[in-house]
Amino acid sequence: MFVPPSYHPESPGWARRVVTAFPLALLITQGEHGPFATHLPVIPAEESGLEHGTGPCGLVGVKLLGHMNRANPHWAALAAGGPGILVFTGPDAYISPPVYQARDVAPTWNFVAVHVHGTPEPLGTAEETLRVVEATVTAYEREHGTGWDMTDELHYFSRIVGGAGAFSFQVTAAEGMFKLSQDKPRPVRTAIADVLAAGSERTRQVADTMRDLGVAGPPPDAPGGAARSDAPRPVRSADPPAARTTAPDTDPTGGQP
Repeated sequence: MFVPPSYHPESPGWARRVVTAFPLALLITQGEHGPFATHLPVIPAEESGLEHGTGPCGLVGVKLLGHMNRANPHWAALAAGGPGILVFTGPDAYISPPVYQARDVAPTWNFVAVHVHGTPEPLGTAEETLRVVEATVTAYEREHGTGWDMTDELHYFSRIVGGAGAFSFQVTAAEGMFKLSQDKPRPVRTAIADVLAAGSERTRQVADTMRDLGVAGPPPDAPGGAARSDAPRPVRSADPPAARTTAPDTDPTGGQP
């Protein structure tokens, strides 16, 4: 992914935040007759953890776990091996020129995205897949759900897990794109965040991100400036980007009856 210098993450926590808060990723791999792309849930493997990642995005060396429906042709294609990309899409919003209060301006779209590179490795047993499903539910209930206890439903998970296939993904490279109007002066960025904060839930997520990362508002080291936070907010991701893809695989059990 091409990332202009202004939009690189300033801290590894920026990219880690996206992976945690917006975990519905797009897995892209090359098939025999063309690319495959599938939306699916992804979590960090417990033994690696995001805090152990390296590089500017803090994700190199991290092991991620995902799963999809075995009926998806993409699953069979993973057996052939080969590299892949996981795309995590953060908040985004359209920026209309009047907010700049200046001439010689153009509209744009602010957005956040993180791409991680590696090779998906299918896990071979139903037991391994079930562990991934259970870990995914635990992580998502903690960060995005109601804290639901799956204990009484594990027997049901065990019955249907054969329809799901899990994989590991060792991150070998990562890029983060945080296009949040950094090419504009801070007062303009702050005005943009104020306008977005008064809009929809979708635009408020962008405003929150700009402020949390210190891109908008008083500089963190200025009197009255808020301390910058790289910690993920427990928000639900926006709709995934439009693409020609297979059906989303978001059901933690692989979408099997």
